[in-house]
Amino acid sequence: MRLRTLVLAAAVLSYGKDGEGEFRIGDTLPELRGEFLNGRTAVLPGAASGRPALLLMGFSYDSRFAVEAWAKRFREAAASCGAATFFEIPMIGGMAQLGKWFIDSGMRRGTPKEDYEHVITVYGGVGPWKDRVGFKDPKAAYLVLTDAGGKIAWRYQGGFDELAFESLRGTCKLLADKN
Repeated sequence: MRLRTLVLAAAVLSYGKDGEGEFRIGDTLPELRGEFLNGRTAVLPGAASGRPALLLMGFSYDSRFAVEAWAKRFREAAASCGAATFFEIPMIGGMAQLGKWFIDSGMRRGTPKEDYEHVITVYGGVGPWKDRVGFKDPKAAYLVLTDAGGKIAWRYQGGFDELAFESLRGTCKLLADKN
């Protein structure tokens, strides 16, 4: 019993220690570093250039299906989202990091060059981001919409859902009207 209490206390203390934990609406997006497919360094929220940005994160190879479905629908409705941009963000941890060259080459082959700066690969440091997005399902897409100042305005996790998309679109419109 005493060991369980100590473990729980340590977990609670470490949870709030660095301001990390699951994102809430209104939180400022912490710096997320990665690399665009063209090899340039990417740092969010700065890479959004002061525009609202939809971050579509996936934490496994299978999550790409959900991420791609959301990205496709977002592109189709881009005009109704004002100046918002988006970034597909494969979050790669564990032993998969050793395959960086192979993974990046495969993504470049499957992505049109004009979209290279809409894909940011992140190698390492995945655990804290799983906590931040409330990771539960390795096949899910984890979406975070930030406003022009990098504050979180909307969140979702799962496969593509039309009702959730309408919520995203509505939030995008509100953000566009603010600018």
